[in-house]
Amino acid sequence: MLSGRSEIALSERGRDEAAALARHLAGVQLSAIYASPRRRTVETAAAVAQPRGIDVVHAPALDEIDFGAFTGRDFATLAEDPDWQRWNAERGSSRCPGGETMGEAVARAVGFLAAVGEGMTLCVTHCDIIRGAVTHWLGLRAERMFQLGCDPGSVTTLALDERGGATLVGLNERPR
Repeated sequence: MLSGRSEIALSERGRDEAAALARHLAGVQLSAIYASPRRRTVETAAAVAQPRGIDVVHAPALDEIDFGAFTGRDFATLAEDPDWQRWNAERGSSRCPGGETMGEAVARAVGFLAAVGEGMTLCVTHCDIIRGAVTHWLGLRAERMFQLGCDPGSVTTLALDERGGATLVGLNERPR
């Protein structure tokens, strides 16, 4: 099922992944922790923030793509939908029915990330937002985003520079 902007909580597996992420980042000095306002991302961020005594800041710019009419539908059903097929084939220009384009989602996330400031910052967001930001900074077309791995609970690290560029430091690192 395409969860989209639904308010599902982390599953037991998701809680395990969040705990692994907290252990993985335990030695990293974080200046701030931001999360998409979705319940599952806030719970993940809280697993890292609570032991540190840091507040999780809700960042609407990191929210999941607004999948509109696709939200809540089963992937098997979506696979036969011509609008879904077009969305996946033309991510750079196609709009989700009743939702947003990939470009709109990436623009809001990239704008937020570029403005975060200095220091090591944790931003907990969603797979397509992460892949979209990475493809943006690597200068790749949005349709290439599926060539990037992005597993739940993984860590992707970007080093942003003062000129508006970024270096991809790590992609899809899986905490144990």
